[in-house]
Amino acid sequence: MAEATITVTQIKSSIGTKPKHRGTLRALGLGKIGNTNTLPDRPEIRGMIARVPHLITVSDSNSPKTSEPKTSEPKTSEKES
Repeated sequence: MAEATITVTQIKSSIGTKPKHRGTLRALGLGKIGNTNTLPDRPEIRGMIARVPHLITVSDSNSPKTSEPKTSEPKTSEKES
């Protein structure tokens, strides 16, 4: 079974922050503004995220790793009366 993942993106600089915050960003695989990393959704990762929420954004990546072709319904241009 595939493990759930989360995507973490750095949105603010670590300049002027505490050394522990900078270390936490490095442990999350971040270092520059705009860097993104996909990590497993585990308690230790969630704990690191809780220490630097003002510097990052988090989004859940629960989509399966295999990409399936998307099938959409054909669009019709007929107006219903």
